[in-house]
Amino acid sequence: MFEEGFGPSPAPDPHDPHSLKTKKNKCENEKPRQHATKHKTKNALPPLPKNKQVGCGADELIDLLMRVVLDPGDAVVDCPPTFTMYAFDADVNDARVVAVPRRADFSLDVAGIEAAVRAEPRAKVLFLTSPNNPDGGVIREEELVRLLRLPVLVVLDEAYVEFADGVEEQEREEGQASGNGNGGGGGGNGARGGNNGASRIAWVANHPNLVVLRTFSKSAALAGLRVGYGCFPLDLADYMWRAKQPYNVSVAAETAALAALTNPGYLARVRDALVSERARLSAGLAAIDWLEPYPSQANFVLCRVGGGRDAKAVRDALAEKNGVFVRHYARPELSGYVRVSVGKPEHTDAVLAALREL
Repeated sequence: MFEEGFGPSPAPDPHDPHSLKTKKNKCENEKPRQHATKHKTKNALPPLPKNKQVGCGADELIDLLMRVVLDPGDAVVDCPPTFTMYAFDADVNDARVVAVPRRADFSLDVAGIEAAVRAEPRAKVLFLTSPNNPDGGVIREEELVRLLRLPVLVVLDEAYVEFADGVEEQEREEGQASGNGNGGGGGGNGARGGNNGASRIAWVANHPNLVVLRTFSKSAALAGLRVGYGCFPLDLADYMWRAKQPYNVSVAAETAALAALTNPGYLARVRDALVSERARLSAGLAAIDWLEPYPSQANFVLCRVGGGRDAKAVRDALAEKNGVFVRHYARPELSGYVRVSVGKPEHTDAVLAALREL
C-alpha cells in the first residue's frame, strides 16, 4: 500500500554515491532501528538516541503521547480541517478537544489559538501539521516561534515534510555540517535560512515543549507497513520509553524502513519527481475553470469545486466513467473540495483528461 505510484525503496545500490555504503553519515538523524547494534555489519545504523522513539506508524506515537501527558478531562487544541487522528485519540483518552478552525485559506488562526489556550486552564497539548492534511500548506517560522511561547506541549506532525520546498537544501546543509563535524542542532529559534518548508526536528533540542513526528508512510511509501518516529524532549522521552509496548514495530516494517534509510538516493529521486509533477498537476488543475487548486507542499493538491458543480458528484463521475479516484470529504467544511494525489506523469495525464471531459 503506497500513495505516490513509485513504490518503496529497493535494496541500496552499491554504485549509488548517495547510498549509505558510500555516505554513512547521510541518515544519522533519521534512524528508526532501536537495536541496530545487533547487526554486525559495517553498514549497521547506530543505536537510536534516547530522545527518539519509533512507533507502529506516527499514529501510535500520538496515542502514546496522550496516554503519558493527559489526565481525564484535560484538553488538546486542534486546528481543523487537519489530520483527524488528533481528535480521535483525544476522545479515546478521555480528553476534550478545543477546536480553533483554520481560516478560509487554511492558514492557522494564531491569535485564535493563543486565545483558546488562555481561556482553557486544562489545555496541555497543541497539535500542528506542516504540511497540513488536506491542503498541503506549511506553518510559517514566525508562527511556530510564537506558538512555542504558549504554556502547552506543541506537537508538530511532519508526515509530508519531505515534499516541502527547501527540504533538499536543508538536507544538503546538514550533510555538509555532519561532514565537517559540526552537527545540526540549530540555535536560537532553530531557524535554517528562514525556510518555512524545512523540517523543525532539530528545534527539539532547544525547545523543551516541542515534539516533532515523522513517518515512513509518505515519502518512503511504507504506509501499509506502519513505521513512524518522533523526536521528544528528553524528560518526556523517558516516560514515553517506559509506557511503550515492546515489539511494536514488525520485522518486515523494520527491514523496509532500513532499506529506505540505506538508499537515500532513491528517495531523493522519487521526491524530486513528485515535486516536479506536483507543479505540472497544479497548473493543469488551475486551467480547468471550475476548479481552484490551493498551493501545496505535500504530495497532493486540494481543489475547491466551483461552477455550480457538486464535489461528491465529480468524485463519483471520475471513478465510474474513467476509473480515476480522487478524495472527497464528507465533513461539512470540506464537502465542496476534492483532493488529487500526485503520481507519475501518466497519472497526471489521466486525471486531467478525465476532468476535462466532465
